[in-house]
Amino acid sequence: EHQHETMKFLLASLLAGSAAAFTPSSFNGAAVTQRTAAKASMSMETSEDLAVLAKKCNPVLGYFDPLGLAKQSFWDTTPEETIGFLRESEIKHGRIAMFAFVGYIVHANGIHFPWAMQMDGTPFPSVSNAPEAWDSISDAAKYQIFAFIGFLEVWREVMSDKHYMKGGKPGEFPAFDSRYIPGGALNLYDPFGWHKNRSEEAKAAGLVKEINNGRLAMIGILGFLSEGKMAGSVPALKGIIPAYSGEPMAPFSESIFPSL
Repeated sequence: EHQHETMKFLLASLLAGSAAAFTPSSFNGAAVTQRTAAKASMSMETSEDLAVLAKKCNPVLGYFDPLGLAKQSFWDTTPEETIGFLRESEIKHGRIAMFAFVGYIVHANGIHFPWAMQMDGTPFPSVSNAPEAWDSISDAAKYQIFAFIGFLEVWREVMSDKHYMKGGKPGEFPAFDSRYIPGGALNLYDPFGWHKNRSEEAKAAGLVKEINNGRLAMIGILGFLSEGKMAGSVPALKGIIPAYSGEPMAPFSESIFPSL
């Protein structure tokens, strides 16, 4: 029981730490003028750059920002810094959605690793309804997954040469440093060194493909979850996606927060 409570506290601390990086107190409103003057020396995207990128991603639809987010100034930052935040968020969520989309299909077909999932010999769940695979995992294992995600978030925020809101490259993940991680590890952004040897034209084309695939994956995984929870909500998937009686927005069997 003590170990269980400790894991809950660790997870809550990681989540709070990640969130604190984006609270208004993290930014000094008085420094906006200084940042505005300094941004000329940074490689920061503007709404005009987004319009050009949007045309490459979808020549038919083009630039689409009905809420005017690209002109906002989140947390008293400049519009350019806000765009950096939005670009990082879209790329990150697109990558996660691509993993989720493929993972859903894999689990829906009952595919899983043949070895034990946990040290006590618990096997990977074999299901035909993908969300039930997550429900079958113990909360202790889920805490470890979220703790690792929290570590990746912190590493991205503090170890980049230049932050994505300060002219850094959106979506780029800093390599693991052997000074902090014994032996180092593969670079998540370019683990096999293929990207660094590509031409700038090929990199630009790959970026467009990644954005488009990420956007489609976000629509796709939400479509799967919606149809599973409410039959007929996605007519094209009716009769294909099995019904799911669980709660897709509740990651743990018991909330880590006290009941109110």
